[in-house]
Amino acid sequence: MQQEKVKASFFFTGKFYRNPQCWPLIRQLKNDKHYLGGHSDDHLLYCDWNDRKKLLVSKDEFKADLLNNYAQMTMFNVERKDAAYFLPPYEWYNDSISAWTKQLGIHLINYTPGTLSHADYTTSKDKNYRNSQNIYNSIIDYERSKPAGLNGFILLMHIGAGPGRTDKFYAYLPKLFAYLKQKGYQFQTVDQLLETDENH
Repeated sequence: MQQEKVKASFFFTGKFYRNPQCWPLIRQLKNDKHYLGGHSDDHLLYCDWNDRKKLLVSKDEFKADLLNNYAQMTMFNVERKDAAYFLPPYEWYNDSISAWTKQLGIHLINYTPGTLSHADYTTSKDKNYRNSQNIYNSIIDYERSKPAGLNGFILLMHIGAGPGRTDKFYAYLPKLFAYLKQKGYQFQTVDQLLETDENH
C-alpha cells in the first residue's frame, strides 16, 4: 500500500487490537493515515447461516461485543467518531443487527458483491477455494462488464490469509493497482467514499 500510495480501510477485531504482535502494524497503518475500524470484539456469528432471521446473540451480547471492540481501538487513539463505519464479522447480519448498530451511532457497511476478492483467505482444501488468478480475473471481468465499472465499489480482501494458503492474493495487488490506475480510478478510504456519496 505504501509503495503504491494507496489508502485503504482496515477492519480489525478486538482480539487483533489486543494482540501485542499486531501493534507495530496497527501503529504503522494509523501513521500512514489508513482508516481503522471495528469488526466485532470476538468475531461472533450474529445470525444463523441457513436462516438469517434467526439471531445467535442477544441485543446485550451484541452491544457488549461491539463496544468492547471499540474500547480496544482507543488504545491507538481511534475514537468512535473516527471509526463510524463497522464491518460485521463474517459480513453476515440481519435487520436486527443493523438496527442495533444504528442505535449505537455506528453505521454498518458491507462489501460490494460481484467479485471473488473475499475468497482470498480460502485454502486448496476448502470447497469454496478460489485461486488468486481466478480472483484477479473476477475483478477485471467485473470492471470491464459493468457500465459503472468499479466506481464506488468496496473491494474486500483479508489482511492475512494464514499459512494454509500458499497462493497469496497480495502478490497480485501491484498488477491490480497498475490496471486500475491506468483506467483512471482513485482509491479512497470508506469514510471518504461514503461521506462523498452522502453529500451528493
